[in-house]
Amino acid sequence: MTRVRYFAAAAEAVGADSEERNEASLVALRAAVVAAHPALADILPRCAVMIDGVRTDGDLALDDVELIDILPPFAGG
Repeated sequence: MTRVRYFAAAAEAVGADSEERNEASLVALRAAVVAAHPALADILPRCAVMIDGVRTDGDLALDDVELIDILPPFAGG
């Protein structure tokens, strides 16, 4: 199982700060979390995704991944 942590607007859309998921790839995870949490549909495409602390933009197998962070864009400075 992979722990997915949601921050800011993503956490609000999900209604939780984190959840356990078991999808095999990042593309599958993105589709599954939007299906489970439709409010993420508009937010997720703009989010940064960190996999075990490393930002990624493409697809990736999640076989040994422990932690995924979903980070919406932050405003301010």
